Amino acid sequence: LDSLLQEIPSVLSRSGGVISLPERGDLLCRKMSEDVKAQAGRPSGPTIFSKILDGSIPTTFNHEDDKCVEFKDVAPQAPVHFLVIPRKPIAMLEEAEEEDAGVLGHMMLVVKKVAKEQGLEKGYRVVINNGVDGAQSVYHLHIHVMGGRQMTWPPG
Repeated sequence: LDSLLQEIPSVLSRSGGVISLPERGDLLCRKMSEDVKAQAGRPSGPTIFSKILDGSIPTTFNHEDDKCVEFKDVAPQAPVHFLVIPRKPIAMLEEAEEEDAGVLGHMMLVVKKVAKEQGLEKGYRVVINNGVDGAQSVYHLHIHVMGGRQMTWPPG
């Protein structure tokens, strides 16, 4: 959050004192919102992803099978940004067990399949946020896949 707040003066300076860059403002607000959620730690109760899986939050799956589902991120950070989540409720990568190896490997193959279908032949980034310092805001394991533009390094 501190690094984002430090960025505000330069944005104001470049914009004549007005932040009127919607994509920049949206990214800044989302980043702060996700960071704040992540810093709050693990909430109790069902996650948004468990509600998507049980149908109480309607979502269009571009891929679904007995192990995982894939759908578009509601706040994309790249021209192509989708999520792959396991049907099994694994809160975070840190809590995955040896018996989860099959579903974890399967999810990576789904990433590859959907990325190809989405035209990401030039490459894409795969991200798993884990825990508070990893900026995990939803405690249901999920893989972010982002592409369709040149990614920068280092991330975050």
